[in-house]
Amino acid sequence: MRGKKITTGTLEKMISLRSQGYSVPEIGKLLKVSKTSVLRYVQNVKILPQYIDNWAGKRGGSKKKKLLQERLAFENGKKLVEIPSRKEKILFIAALYWAEGSKKDFGLSNTDPNLIRLFITGLREIFSINDERLRISVRIYEDLDREKCLNFWSEVVGIKKEKFVNVNVLFGKKKGKLPYGMCRVRVTKGASLLKEIVGINKAMIASMSL
Repeated sequence: MRGKKITTGTLEKMISLRSQGYSVPEIGKLLKVSKTSVLRYVQNVKILPQYIDNWAGKRGGSKKKKLLQERLAFENGKKLVEIPSRKEKILFIAALYWAEGSKKDFGLSNTDPNLIRLFITGLREIFSINDERLRISVRIYEDLDREKCLNFWSEVVGIKKEKFVNVNVLFGKKKGKLPYGMCRVRVTKGASLLKEIVGINKAMIASMSL
């Protein structure tokens, strides 16, 4: 097979098979071309989304397959979301608050920095809440590095740690599970905002119950 000239027809078949998730050895065997030649021509060919799982399975390893699935899910997610409208952002923040927020005052607590970052960004950009109305508090466990945790959450929320209203240190060890503890974001004079969010969620319930 070495030295065999690759015709245009063979090249097209290589690319087609590769895009369908065929492995390099499989393509070489089907088209009677060396694996080296196949690899040279298909190494930059993208696998079509519907064949990703099949291709990952052939390469072996559950971890690799998981990473591929996550990448595919992310790419599909980007296509779905694209550039969200103001309305879509409001609905997302409202749903987020419904799931994680307080029912008495306008506050939300969580250990996920991305969730906190997204929520506080929504408050600033969508609901025009300035930093003077934001109250940040942190809950950590005694085995955690206090300053490290405060610096972490300060970067997440974009507010100096010196302006945090409270740091609650709890007994126990959670270093493995909660490396930075929990952050709480509260909005002062947030009664009207809470009513607005609750109203949005009630309207969504009514809409989806039709």
